[in-house]
Amino acid sequence: MASNSDSHLPSADEKPAYVRKMFADTAQRYDLMNRLMTFGQDQHWRRLVVQACRLPAQGRLLDVATGTGDIALETLQQHPDATVIGTDFTHEMMLVGQAKDTEKRLPFVEADAMRLPFPDASFDAACSGFLMRNVTDIAATFAEQRRVVRPGGRVVCLEITRPATPIWGDFFRLYFFHFVPRFTALFSSNKSAYSYLPASTLAFPRPPQLKTLMETVGLKNVTYRTLMMGTVALHVGEV
Repeated sequence: MASNSDSHLPSADEKPAYVRKMFADTAQRYDLMNRLMTFGQDQHWRRLVVQACRLPAQGRLLDVATGTGDIALETLQQHPDATVIGTDFTHEMMLVGQAKDTEKRLPFVEADAMRLPFPDASFDAACSGFLMRNVTDIAATFAEQRRVVRPGGRVVCLEITRPATPIWGDFFRLYFFHFVPRFTALFSSNKSAYSYLPASTLAFPRPPQLKTLMETVGLKNVTYRTLMMGTVALHVGEV
């Protein structure tokens, strides 16, 4: 299984260009694929991300790797007085998000998650949804989010993970390695995108290890909870 999955993973040098092209190719179908693969639960998870940010009145949120803007737009639903900025390095994904932002309240900024173009301590919270598997340096990415968040603010991470229990682990592998690539091939011409998804998850730190990574960059009181039978993790750290 490991050798088969490794064949779908680009090298560290190739990864940025690979990931950008993958998301550019799937941008128009990205939201549909998320709804189908998660049975609609991804929308619920994003609501939990916004709640975990604990924005104050007229707070400022940075949604890193905003993609089509779902978390950022959900924030504006929950906090109409908030200032929200979405960043992503895939232009095509942000174009889809801009079309959804009918009120034009959400600025989209093209940026690398490891080199955010914002001053220190300029947000009340920073969050990401399904970003960390796609970066070449997880700790550096968390460090950048910590840098742009004010003292007392929060860094929130939503990510796919592997279940800890053997039964759900077997189901997870069956679903992500066999069902997802075949099912999504019916809707997307980029088959490698949905082979990359399970392969990247195998190489990704489990929730306790991700918690430790967040602590190594100076985030405090780091906690996490798992969702959907242990296949998704929501981490929260304080600056």
